[in-house]
Amino acid sequence: MGNQSSRWFALYYLNQIDRIIKEKYKIKYYTRYMDDLILLHEDKEHLKACLAEIRAFAQDRLKLEFNEKTQIFPVSEGVDYLGWRFYLTDTGKVIRRLRTSNKRRFKRRLKAFQEKYRSGEMDYDAIKRSLASYNGHLKHGHTWKLKTKIYGSFVLTKAPKGEATAIPGETPENA
Repeated sequence: MGNQSSRWFALYYLNQIDRIIKEKYKIKYYTRYMDDLILLHEDKEHLKACLAEIRAFAQDRLKLEFNEKTQIFPVSEGVDYLGWRFYLTDTGKVIRRLRTSNKRRFKRRLKAFQEKYRSGEMDYDAIKRSLASYNGHLKHGHTWKLKTKIYGSFVLTKAPKGEATAIPGETPENA
């Protein structure tokens, strides 16, 4: 989550940009968390005007620059935001899937848990607490298939005894 003061500075410092977007450009569908923001509007030219003014304001008044990820594109391509990839279906339903890079990181972390448990570096309770945190995050998206696949093959074993211990991860039935 970062330092508490960083959150306050982002909230206070970027409030001026929030006001331009909401009050001047009347963007109804707008969200921001820290320095990540999304504007949704049906008129691409309107979004271009917003981006130009916000970029100039950020550079001139706040001494900030937008990164290379800043772009305007159709929502149908999907939107990366806060570790998730959001898709809009034909019916208007929003689907939230874990970003591919986060899936890879999660799989690597589980493999590391297995190795650390096997070597005795990490105990069962520490792994269980960490998985509870992951499960809390995964609850916010469409992750049933992902959890089924990953937890279906996740087994912990101790090196000396060779006895398998399965961690009861959150199963899709009780998700």
